[in-house]
Amino acid sequence: MALGEFDLIARYFKRPVTRAALGVGDDCALLRPTPGQQLAVSTDLLVEGRHFLSTVAPERLGHKALAVNLSDLAASGASPLAFTLSLSMPRAEERFLAPFAQGLLALADAHGIELVGGDTTGGPVLCIGITVMGEVPPGQALLRSGAQVGDEIWVSGCLGDARLALEVFRGSLSLPGDAFEQVRQAMECPEPRVELGIALRGLASSAIDVSDGLLGDLGHVLRASGVGAELELEALPRSLFLGVQSQAWQRTCLLTGGDDYELLFTAPAERHEEVLLSAAISFTPVHCVGRVVAPERGLVVTQRGTPIDLAGLSAFDHFKS
Repeated sequence: MALGEFDLIARYFKRPVTRAALGVGDDCALLRPTPGQQLAVSTDLLVEGRHFLSTVAPERLGHKALAVNLSDLAASGASPLAFTLSLSMPRAEERFLAPFAQGLLALADAHGIELVGGDTTGGPVLCIGITVMGEVPPGQALLRSGAQVGDEIWVSGCLGDARLALEVFRGSLSLPGDAFEQVRQAMECPEPRVELGIALRGLASSAIDVSDGLLGDLGHVLRASGVGAELELEALPRSLFLGVQSQAWQRTCLLTGGDDYELLFTAPAERHEEVLLSAAISFTPVHCVGRVVAPERGLVVTQRGTPIDLAGLSAFDHFKS
């Protein structure tokens, strides 16, 4: 028997809330923000065939759908508060909905964020829309517009594994089974760097999450801040699986690979040790990969001190063939 909208919500997504005044079940949720805090709000839409493959496990898809939104809160230095979920799908099936909800809500519990509402409807392909709300003290939100000449440029975690997995799916590259499973995990189950973002309040001068590729996302920061940048290719953190690929593929995955959902941020050079301490407190590896320079110098990537030609790099295009 087909599930109706309200039965579907009640079975898989309705849960008691403790921080919100009213959660799922009424026309509107009622939130209870902490007095004196500002709300940080972000939304993302994931479309099958564009943002994820039809072969992804439902529990991983549930995880990723929320993770990419939590990553936006991380890039703003916001603490998670609540989220809404909208689903459009051809069929409401137990074998999809049960593990999808499990993956989604497990990550929600890990970050203390409550599902407070949403919508479901039929549609030609699976589409997942999530809006997240977080809290940040006034004046402490991390922005794209604060990078200053002389700042160091940092990234968290490793870059490029999601793009590496995508190229294996496309047949452009091959990896042995265990290696492929690990890079596929990076693509399908990214870990949002929420704790690091919070730890960087008052320390980072700018921040963004790496969703569309390092060069593209750094470009957003440079334009918003009115500065240039120099990156050192050798300093970019990469996994052993990416490190054994050709130089051309390493450049492509590191510089233009997307779906990493690591934090890219700048901070004054004199606060280098404080950045390392904040990373240690949040149990997140970080790497200094370059510096902010005058705007007329633009964006330069060097390898062993020599600028490299960025023309011809294949930009991240999600899952389009």
